[in-house]
Amino acid sequence: MIGVPVHAHPPRPAPPVVASPHSHQVSFGAVWGRVDRRTKRVVVRIGRRVAARERPHGRHFAFSLKLPRRDFVLRVIAIGRGGNASTVVRPVFGLPRRAAPRLRAGYKKPALERRLRRLVRGYHGIGAFYVKDLGTGAGAAWNAAARFPAASTLKLAIAVELLRSIRGGPPHAHSYLGSLVRSMLRYSDNVAANHLLDVIGGGWRVTATMEELGLYDTEMFGGYLPGTVAPPRRTLSRKRHRRHRHRIPITVVSEPSFGLGKYTTARDLGRLLTLVHLAAGREGALVHRFRGWFTVADARYLLFELAHVHDPSKLGRYLHRGGIAVLHKAGWIEHARHDCGLVYWPGGVFVASVMTWNYAGTGTSSDVLAGRVARASLRLFRRLRR
Repeated sequence: MIGVPVHAHPPRPAPPVVASPHSHQVSFGAVWGRVDRRTKRVVVRIGRRVAARERPHGRHFAFSLKLPRRDFVLRVIAIGRGGNASTVVRPVFGLPRRAAPRLRAGYKKPALERRLRRLVRGYHGIGAFYVKDLGTGAGAAWNAAARFPAASTLKLAIAVELLRSIRGGPPHAHSYLGSLVRSMLRYSDNVAANHLLDVIGGGWRVTATMEELGLYDTEMFGGYLPGTVAPPRRTLSRKRHRRHRHRIPITVVSEPSFGLGKYTTARDLGRLLTLVHLAAGREGALVHRFRGWFTVADARYLLFELAHVHDPSKLGRYLHRGGIAVLHKAGWIEHARHDCGLVYWPGGVFVASVMTWNYAGTGTSSDVLAGRVARASLRLFRRLRR
């Protein structure tokens, strides 16, 4: 019959727009975005588990969730009268909420320094370490200003300079640049590293960026080819050292003599990783000094790649349980063996860099030392948080 109204089925809501997290990035538990006005409820699934469910706030939703320390599939579902629609983000790597980046001034923790110094002095060669709890600022260092051959640890610096220079966010995971970054960081591929150095314009660009970040004891010098003798080191005056005696001490106790090649220090590696972590929360010099050039998305993408490095025998050697994730980059040559990383645990996060040198050659003892330093640091930081 003409003119009789037909009760149409209500339209479905539009799929949610997930602003954070994005695929191939880490997340500290913040899931947020927007929905259309037809959405009556938002449901978040982590894998098959329902992690959250509530009404949107106007056209926006925001959750703070406990995430697994692994890759997972995130599904955000908008539910309305006419049905539901979903958006899938995959993969995402989960990190603890209590490890969310925040600026903290560092201070010396004598008990930690004594314990770690005994471990490093027991190494048959020259060692150095830099450790800092990024939640409380408690830390320790020994021989942290001594320059060591950098080996593959500076591939992290290459990735930072690449992301800073290309702008527009991190490369797509399946793009040419994305595959090079993945090969360089996850598998320490030298060929990929040299290709990326060509993309950014050479190793001098990496060195210049490190100096702009205050990392003056790091020299890239032409990628993975022999370089020049390390220039003189910058040192603190005695007056300044006395004024900062309660800060984490950055000194030289013993330094290897290695002639030609790129170099760095335990302190510079620790600071670089700290800056990447802080940038993931819009904090620190990487995002503020390079405003618009290095972004939060860049930092979270870089941390995602470090979470998939295939080398568990160093800092993570004894850290297999308790929801712990070690995001790190190691490096080794015949006489030097290092590891630097961020150790995320349910109570927070700390940075650790351990460097070793032995003229007779390095081996498993260097890896064991890195593992012991990380384990001893975690035990003390856990006690501080109780």
